[in-house]
Amino acid sequence: MSRQEFENLVITHVDFLKPFAFTLTRDNESAKDLTQETLFRALANRDKYNAGTNVKAWMYTIMRNIFINDYRKKSRQNTLFDHTPNEYLLDHNQSAISNRAETQIGLKEIETAVYSLPEIFKQPFLLYFEGYKYNEIADFLKEPLGTVKSRIHFARKLLKSMLNRH
Repeated sequence: MSRQEFENLVITHVDFLKPFAFTLTRDNESAKDLTQETLFRALANRDKYNAGTNVKAWMYTIMRNIFINDYRKKSRQNTLFDHTPNEYLLDHNQSAISNRAETQIGLKEIETAVYSLPEIFKQPFLLYFEGYKYNEIADFLKEPLGTVKSRIHFARKLLKSMLNRH
């Protein structure tokens, strides 16, 4: 299938994507963005489309995956922490005072340890720490899944030994 034929095939199915995008997002603007991103990814991944298969289903799958990945990223970013005092607890220790300087030193020590990791361990560990899943990291780094898991495991061991105070 030529490039022009593929583009025409994808573009003829755009109208079917819009209602599905709205069903997922429940917002007109978000649905437009999702439809546009789906079209972009479909056209960019032309080589992954098998000629003769259902192009509409293929594009629905792309759209659904984009929506799910965006939802996961947003849910990680929108995690709220309750920093209000829990005064209703019986054994709440009111005399404990947070030492901000000590906390800052601890964070700097951790950051220094992370950035002193060998590059082969640092990159997958930082991606994992940012919230990416193992398979996403493997795809991004173009490494086998087992290799990524192993490198993250060794990065944790190295960090633990670097930060262990005796």
